[in-house]
Amino acid sequence: MYAKKFSRLLVAGTLALGLTACSDSGGSGGSGGDGSYTIGVANFMLSGPYFSGMDKAIAAQAKKKGNVEVVSTDANGDAAKLAANVEDLLSKNVDAVIISGGPLESAPAALNAIKAAGKPVVLVDRKFQTGEYTSWIGPDNKAIGVQNGEFLAEKLPGGGKVAIIKGGPADNSIGLARTDGVKSVLTGKPGITLVEAPDFGNWGSDGGLTVMESLLATHADLAAVFCENDAMCLGAQRAIADAGRDKQIIIAGVDGQAEALKAILDGTNYLVTGLNDADIIGSLGLDRAVEILGGATTEKDTVVPSPRVTKENAAQYLDPKGDF
Repeated sequence: MYAKKFSRLLVAGTLALGLTACSDSGGSGGSGGDGSYTIGVANFMLSGPYFSGMDKAIAAQAKKKGNVEVVSTDANGDAAKLAANVEDLLSKNVDAVIISGGPLESAPAALNAIKAAGKPVVLVDRKFQTGEYTSWIGPDNKAIGVQNGEFLAEKLPGGGKVAIIKGGPADNSIGLARTDGVKSVLTGKPGITLVEAPDFGNWGSDGGLTVMESLLATHADLAAVFCENDAMCLGAQRAIADAGRDKQIIIAGVDGQAEALKAILDGTNYLVTGLNDADIIGSLGLDRAVEILGGATTEKDTVVPSPRVTKENAAQYLDPKGDF
């Protein structure tokens, strides 16, 4: 267990140390004048395991520091509520705001309010398409898709039909980047046929199960399925097993959710995922906010490495005590 946890923390620690010269203490100052900080966390939604895991990771990292208080909010998927939550956090005079935007593409009212208040804002995972922010920490989603596409090409040397399950909505840039990465590798490969599910899986296991059931009913010759996140793939795996086709269809996902890592380790038909660990990104987001408040010069955009995870290395990334 120690080795697993150490491997994950080493990734986060190396990134944090390499990006700024600020110490973990976060410098001096803060709203209390005693070196302490209050950081608001504006979550667009906490209903999915990825986003709830990130929120918990931010809180856990703050607790480790000992001088940081976190005030967390949940907009329940409502953009207007997110803006209202940010206004409420600012009224509490938080020192900085972290925004976990989920599937939201932009939040102009929230970013404008933070700018007007003169506070720094750190975006985690989701980089908004418009608006000003202080810093962003997240993955290269197209690169994750590319490495999954390469893996599937290796596993299907003779070709095969590959289904794609998208999270939605249609303009979701994170999902689009992941799928575009897969398609950039597999399109035109001899014998490979791509089938995009007409319905969205809505980033959850129940949605993945429903969409996969529909795909199985209309495509008897599927050889693989790629999902834009692990949660949907876990649902798809249930549907495949229920149909008795788990020996026929291999699965590729994204995120590194603990249940997916366990399925990979257990030697099931879930063969690969791309690491986009909510625990790591959440903790780095909290670190980044504290570094900025302490006066450090930080990168504006930080891409967190997303290694390919298979049965050979999944044990390095599975932390049973993690929040995601």
